[in-house]
Amino acid sequence: MTEDIHDPASDPAQAFEDLRAEVSVMRLAVEALPGAWEDSQPPNYSPDLGRIAKGLAVVAAQLDAINKHPALTMTPEQHRQTIAQAGNGLMREAGQKLDRAIQDAKRERQQLINLIGTARRQDEQRNWLIWMGLAVFVVALLLSPFLYAALPFGLNGHVAALVMNTDRWDAGQALMKASSPDGWNSAVNAWNLVRANQKEIAACGEEAAKSKKDQRCAITVPANGQVN
Repeated sequence: MTEDIHDPASDPAQAFEDLRAEVSVMRLAVEALPGAWEDSQPPNYSPDLGRIAKGLAVVAAQLDAINKHPALTMTPEQHRQTIAQAGNGLMREAGQKLDRAIQDAKRERQQLINLIGTARRQDEQRNWLIWMGLAVFVVALLLSPFLYAALPFGLNGHVAALVMNTDRWDAGQALMKASSPDGWNSAVNAWNLVRANQKEIAACGEEAAKSKKDQRCAITVPANGQVN
């Protein structure tokens, strides 16, 4: 005859049943002790037995609560399946989190690429505007003399005076002097000669007007030819 040997570690449900049976036997023994002691008249242990009975009742209640837990009704294979399912659930959750992290990283990388591309396009547009502005400035600078010369109503003189930061009279003198220094000096000497002999020239003018004939005028010319 062979004996069935139960390994509590391999069968949680059987181990629980064995523990509950042991507690039940202990409760029955405690309940039977007072009657047996009455016949033999031992010392009064009723208070101690009451405390033990209460403690066993608490243990029995705890065992009942534990007995209701689904884990005790599961076989070892079911335990393995539950653990495997829990592990699979954790792996799925970790995989989902990893997928979300990968998607977030891709999205952030794309945003960074877009940001860099936008900054590059802005730099290209800014450089294009700078070069275009320089080209327009150079073309306008080259064409400005022709444009100013074509201005009507004497506006070209105003433009020249504005550029030279002076009035048109001084601007004209500066332009003539720069264009032909010798011609400018001759014009200045002639003007000074006329101004120095203004009275004589005026008198000759009046005589010519009366006689209706050309008149010769006597004027004074400095020996050095320079009239101030």
